[in-house]
Amino acid sequence: MAENKKDELLEEDTQKGKFMTFQTGKEYFGISISYINEIISMQPITALPEVEDYIKGLINLRGKIIPVIDVRARFKMEPVEYNDRTCIIVINVRSTVIGLIVEKIAEVNTIMDDDIVPPPTIGHKVDEKSKYVYGLARTGDTVKLLLDPEKLIMEDVLESLEELQEEEE
Repeated sequence: MAENKKDELLEEDTQKGKFMTFQTGKEYFGISISYINEIISMQPITALPEVEDYIKGLINLRGKIIPVIDVRARFKMEPVEYNDRTCIIVINVRSTVIGLIVEKIAEVNTIMDDDIVPPPTIGHKVDEKSKYVYGLARTGDTVKLLLDPEKLIMEDVLESLEELQEEEE
């Protein structure tokens, strides 16, 4: 028992400050690695009727039905064709597993709390992306917008996705 607790703490320690970064449009975003289950290639998506346009549908991942969200559409950016670099980041937000369709995975960056600054508020027009960004971090010569997956998914989306998953079971 104590060994498991030690392993969990060690795993939390090794994940601290690590962010999976990906590119959407010309911008780079980061999600704390603690939310990420895995990264998979594009899968066949079953479309759902009467859902928000950014909810692309459901995928079957090893027998588990997972809703997928197109990050570009979520940010109200122009859609682009999916290609061989497009992939799905499977995340777990409050015990709900969701896939995020992203254009291109960049890398894993270590970003410490000291290197994260809040997004600017003065003269900043609130657009779709900034609602989900909790911080900015400079890595090398790029600035990464750090996403809050809970805000990205939002309560109403979480509730409707949980209902969908219950119907599937």
